[in-house]
Parts: sequence; structure tokens; C-alpha cells
Amino acid sequence: MGARLRGDAALVGNGLLLVACFAWTAYGLAAVPAHPVLGWLPLPVMTVLAASGCWRVTRVPTLDAPTRRFWLYLACACALLTVGVISNTVDALTGPEPSQVIGMRTLGCYLATVGVVLWALLRLPTWQRSRSDWVRFGLDACVILITTGVFVWHFSVRRLGDWESQTGSAVPVLVMALVAAVSMVTFVKVAFSGAGQLDRRALRMLGAAAATATGLGATTPFLLAYPHLSATLTSVAVATFGVHLAATVQSRAGADPVPRSPSRTISVLPYLAVAATDALLLLVVFRDPGETRLVASCVVSLTVLVALRQVVALRDNNRLLNTVDANLAQLRGYQEQLSHQATHDPLTGIANRALFERTVAGLVADRTPFHMALLDLDDFKMVNDRLGHGMGDLLITTVSQRLVDHVRPRDTVARLGGDEFVVLLPDAHPDTVTGLLTDLVTAVERPVDLGGHEVATHVSIGVTASHDDDRPEELLRRADVAMYAAKGSGGNGWTWYDPEMDRQADAELRLTAELHQAAARDELFLVYQPIVELPDGRPTGVEALLRWRHPRHGLVPPDVFIPLAERTGAIVEIGRWVLTEACRQAAAWQRGGGISRVSINMSARQLSQPGIVAEIAGIVERTGVDPTGLMIEVTETAVLAVDSAVDALRDLRALGLTVALDDFGTGNSSLSLLVNCPVDVLKVDKSFVSGVTSATAQAVIVDGLIDITNRLRIRAVAEGVETASQAVRLHAAGYRYAQGFHFARPMPAPLVDSWLADQRLTGSAAEMREISSSVLTGSTITS
Repeated sequence: MGARLRGDAALVGNGLLLVACFAWTAYGLAAVPAHPVLGWLPLPVMTVLAASGCWRVTRVPTLDAPTRRFWLYLACACALLTVGVISNTVDALTGPEPSQVIGMRTLGCYLATVGVVLWALLRLPTWQRSRSDWVRFGLDACVILITTGVFVWHFSVRRLGDWESQTGSAVPVLVMALVAAVSMVTFVKVAFSGAGQLDRRALRMLGAAAATATGLGATTPFLLAYPHLSATLTSVAVATFGVHLAATVQSRAGADPVPRSPSRTISVLPYLAVAATDALLLLVVFRDPGETRLVASCVVSLTVLVALRQVVALRDNNRLLNTVDANLAQLRGYQEQLSHQATHDPLTGIANRALFERTVAGLVADRTPFHMALLDLDDFKMVNDRLGHGMGDLLITTVSQRLVDHVRPRDTVARLGGDEFVVLLPDAHPDTVTGLLTDLVTAVERPVDLGGHEVATHVSIGVTASHDDDRPEELLRRADVAMYAAKGSGGNGWTWYDPEMDRQADAELRLTAELHQAAARDELFLVYQPIVELPDGRPTGVEALLRWRHPRHGLVPPDVFIPLAERTGAIVEIGRWVLTEACRQAAAWQRGGGISRVSINMSARQLSQPGIVAEIAGIVERTGVDPTGLMIEVTETAVLAVDSAVDALRDLRALGLTVALDDFGTGNSSLSLLVNCPVDVLKVDKSFVSGVTSATAQAVIVDGLIDITNRLRIRAVAEGVETASQAVRLHAAGYRYAQGFHFARPMPAPLVDSWLADQRLTGSAAEMREISSSVLTGSTITS
């Protein structure tokens, strides 16, 4: 704060000295002063104060190095100017009487001062100058030199003899006038252009001071009649005060990190110079015809220089226009690219959801009838998980291209996201739609080479027709409902939307909500179906099966509510309840010497839950069941759909549980699962067992599987045995274990105890079949 007050006091003092210089000059024009030295005393003080102000700016920490260096140069220039002013004072006052003499020593100091200032200006980090910029600057300098020269000639040089005889310093004054003019042009040019962190107000103050000082210096020829006065008294005072004021403004402004763009305001200067010289020419023609030739030559020279400058400006403008045209073309290209990216899928290049919605809105607005087909790839997640996302992207790209290749030119194919596509078919007859959908299904199911793997994918399609005043969201919803109906029908085909689907969907939603509360309301219960040893039917364990007794609908079939629980995620909570109840019952049987092994189904959704192994271990510990008496059944699809399935099954085996591969042959069967997956038991699906007594392909598969399992030391269990002939045939083929209605139907735990007691007494399962047939019927949990 103290430094700022001192700086303000110094600036005020400099201003008072400036007023004193002008007052002294005005007094000298009216009378001859008794002590001429008094007029020279303020100048050294002013230059020293200006130097200190510039030095203060160099100590501002927020300014960059080039800006501080510029003000350091100006401080040095003020110091040189101080020496020059003192030398000029000596030149003017050491003779017998005051004079306007400027000695060579003084001239050298002044030229050095101007040189330092010009160097400081040229070192400023302004905008990047092109060759044209330097040419324009040179032409401007030439214009100013010629203009200044002709005016100096007219008012001074032509009277050089008189001036030389009176002052003896005509040449130094002439040189100073020309150098001052060039310095003024440079200052003003930079002031209007801007440079780095230099405050623009400070720059313009410097330019204004330079221009004013140059103008005051040009009054020297008019002071020949006043030898005790000198133009230096006012020109140096103005220049010094301007530097001090600019330094003060800069120190208060600090750093300005936002550089301004170059300005072309100074471009009018050459034209003003021509106008001034033309006015001088007219003056000479009427008052002094002898100088007409010289002034006219200068006017012609100026005209040529301005014309050259105009040519350079036109070339620059043309180059700028070309650049603008190129930039506009590039911007149009970017705009088209952005527009394409905003309306097209980046992976496939086909329309995206935004363009699809815009197209649907246009068709609806125009009342154009159309059909909407929503497509979803079946088992796409398996491709992603097994082959990687790169192969999944390749499959998506291939499918999208096939869809585009098999629709009409006016149809629209769009990707909504993931593996979902939609096709808009305007003005298409239902028969045409059917034919197109047939072509699409056929095209999609052609095998695709994915990194050496031949993959045959399938697609489920939901189709709906537009109606008047349909909203795009409603159309998409109907197509989505139809698509899920197609998936529910086995996939790889299409289904037309039917309003009945909405009613079914509403009923399914209500059923889902009730299913979430079923366990808490004690509506769920378990039944158990024995697994027996062939040929005598001796029980070796049971499979726990889930049932739901709905308060209004009665028994809900497992193939209705279990897939529903899978889709909604309710299977996780329900599966936890099944595990707990089955383990509690298994522990009771183990304590009572009853059933030795209980098999429990686990879905893909359960198997994918983080911490599932720890959860099962906790249930085993809480219920006190021996884990060696538990068997976890999973399907092939569950193992393939869950990345961590194999690791989870290994961890379960490490706990002592047995692992069974259920419904083998019905899903995405692969014999490699028997090698890679930790399997102890293979359960052959009923679809193969049902044909075992005839010469069918199923019988061949059944025979082949028992040979494979024996060699791999995996126990095989035949599911769905319903007749004695099937049991005999399976035993003959080598099967030791079986399960099915032929032996016993699923029954509650108390009836299992009765059935087991009867088996021990009679050794036959036949008498118990009629007891269990009166109890609940159903099938096992599927996943």
C-alpha cells in the first residue's frame, strides 16, 4: 500500500513538472527570461521519476517475463534520456547566450534512447507476423518517412542555411525529426496491435505520448526567433510523463492473460499521409511554385507506396477469403459428419434410435400405413461371453448388413441398442411383410464365421401394424410385446401382435407381484421325487421340486411361474428359500436315518450372484446338514451363460457338495462341458429316454452317453422313466440310476418317509405309485 502511495505521489509530481514546462514555454514566448536554466531543471527530474515508475513495473510478480523485460528496457531508455537532457542543457546554456544548439554528444544520447525504445517494442511477443505483415509495416514506415521528410523540407531544410548559421545544429535536428517519426509510427502500430500481457491502455498511452512528442518536436523551426526556448522542453516532458503514466496503469492492471487479436485501426495512417501531402502540394502550387516539382514527386511516391500497400492488402484479403472458404467447407463437412453420427449407429452405420423415431413420426404425420418389426437376437449374450465383445460386435455388424440386404429400398433398418433392431415397412401388404420376415429369419440364421468359430444365430421378431393416431412409443411397445411372445414360443421366428398379449402381460405382471410375496405368505412348498437304483428301484435320494399354491388360482404350474421368476429376478430370493428348506429337510432325514441325498436345482440367475458359494456355505452351517448329502443341479445353459459358473461349481465341490448337469441334451449341448465343468452326475433328459425302447436316434444317443459317462467316471441318471420297458431297456444299456413316474411321483416330505418305509418292507416301488399319484403332480424347476 505504501509503495502504491509513493508511486501516485511521483506521478502527481511528474504531472506538476509537465505543467511547469508548458508554463515556462508560454512565458518564454512572451518575454525573455532572466534565468533560462530554470526551464531545463524539471526535465532530468521527470526522466528520473519515469525511470523509477518503469522499474516498479518490473517488480510486479504476476507479469510474464517478456512484459517485465519491456518495462526494464523503457527504464533504461529513461536513464539514457536523462543523460541526453543534461547534455542538451549544457549545449544550450554554455555559450555566451542561450541557443538551440544540439551537439553530437546530445544527438548520440537521444538516438540511443530511441534505439532502446524501438528494440523494446520489436522484442514484444505480439501475434505471429507473416511476410505480408512485415511488408505492410515497411511500406507504412516509408510513407511516414517521405511525408515527414517533405514537411521537414518545406518548413526547415530549405532554410537550412539560415538555421545552421543561427543554431549550428540543423543536421542533428533533421535526423532527430526523422527518427522520432519512425519511432512514433512503431509505437502507435504496436499500441493498436497489442502484445502479450501489456495492458492495452498503457500501450495506447505510450503511442499517444510518442505521437504528441513528435508533433511538438516538429515545432522547432518555428522557434528560430526564440533562441532561449527549445522544443525539447515540451516534447521530452510529454514523452516522459506519458511513459510514467503508462507504467502506473500497467502496475495497477497486473497480468492480462487474454491477448487481444491484432487490430487494423492504424491502416488508415498511409491515407492520412497522402491527404496531408496533397494539401501541402496545393499550398506550394499557390504560394511557392518553385517547390512544386519536389512535392509532386513525393506525392507520386506516396501514391505508389499506398497502391503497393493496397495490392498487398488485397492479396491478404484474397488469401483470407480462401481460408474462410476452406474453413467453411471443412465446417460443412464436420456438420454433415456430426449429423450422420447423430442419426446413425456408430458400429453398424445403419439408422439409430433418433432417426428411427424421426422416421416413425414422419410416417404417422403423413398417415402412411406401415408395419414395424422389432428383432432381438437369441442367445447373443452367450456369444459375447464365450467369444468376447469383439466377436459380438462382428456378429451385430454382419446381422445388420444382412437385414439391409434383404429389405426394400424404401424400408428403414435401425439399431436400437445391444442386439435389438427394428425394421419399418411402409405401404407393405401383410403378405409382403410375411415374405420379408421369412427372408430375414433365413438370412440371419446363416452361420457366421467369428474368429474361426462357425456360429448360427437366431432371431425373434415381433410385428405390429400402424393405425391412425398411433404414437411411436405405442407402436414400439406393441412390437416389443409381440417379440417377447415370439421368444416365449421358442424363438427363431416372428409373432404378430395381438391385443390378447396385453391382457396376458397384465396378468403376468400381477402374478409377478404376487410371486414376490409368495414365500412370505407360506404359499410355496417343496415336493420330492425319488431317484432310484436299477433294476430293483431301491431309493438312493430325492430331488427337491418347487410348487406354488396360489390362494385364488390354486396350483400354478412350475413351467409358468419359474420362467417368470427367472425373468424378473425373483428366482434369487425364491431360490434362497428353496435351498434353506431343502437343507433343513435333508438334515432331518440325515438325523433320522432316512434319505441320504437331496438334489436341489439352481438357476443361472442364482449361479451368477456374487457370493453364492459363501451363501450356500452359510445355509449348510445354519441347518446342520452334511454337505456330502447335497447335490446341486444346474443346466447346460446356466453353465454357459454365467462366466464364473465353472469356478463357482468347483468351490461348491470343495465344500463337499455333488454337482449334477441337469436336462442334458436340451440346451446348448457340448461334450466339452463334461471335461471342463466339474460334473459328478449327468442327468439324461426325458426327451431322449422316451424313445429308448425303439430303434430311434434317441436310443442311439442314450447308448452313447452311458458309454461316455462310464469312461469319464460320471454317474448317469435317466430322467422321465414312465414305463417298466423303459426301465428294463435302460438297465440293459448300462444305466444304474433312474427317476420318473414309473418309480414314484413327486410327494411331500411326510409321504416320502412313508414311501421309504414301505420300500424297506416290500422292496418294491409299485405299491406306492397309487399313493403318490393322488398327491400333487408337476415337473422339475427349469432354468
